[in-house]
Amino acid sequence: MTLEDYNQCVIDYSKGVYRFVFKQINDSEKAKDIVQESFLRLWQKRKDIDVKKVKAYLFNTAYHKLIDDIRKDKYLEDETKIVERGYQYQNPDVKDIINDALNTLPQIQKSVLLLRDGQGYSYNEIGEILNLSQQQVKVYIYRARVSVKEYIKDVNNII
Repeated sequence: MTLEDYNQCVIDYSKGVYRFVFKQINDSEKAKDIVQESFLRLWQKRKDIDVKKVKAYLFNTAYHKLIDDIRKDKYLEDETKIVERGYQYQNPDVKDIINDALNTLPQIQKSVLLLRDGQGYSYNEIGEILNLSQQQVKVYIYRARVSVKEYIKDVNNII
């Protein structure tokens, strides 16, 4: 990969990777850090990565960095952060309800659902990004959609 190829990858994929990460953690600064780390790792391995597979590599790297950060944050979280996250909105709108529903999903289901419905990736592309078979991707998406639907149908989650 040449410098020009790398710069073109930054232009082509940085916004998509950022949206993917941001939707998962809802923290702009952490999302920027994860995207930056993903592109740094791409630069470090530029000689080993085929230009055609850069997109999958970036999303895969961002996903694994995201998981690492989430695990690290769980250990560092104290009771005040738990109380802040437990804050309930007085008048939630549809976007808040959907985000709350997404936050109840297991990480893998949330990731595949956001890649499919939020970013528009195909089942094959999601499988490449997350190292899953096409069948696994379909199952995770189905389960995630069912869970979100059940969450939204529950009146207590809307009030």
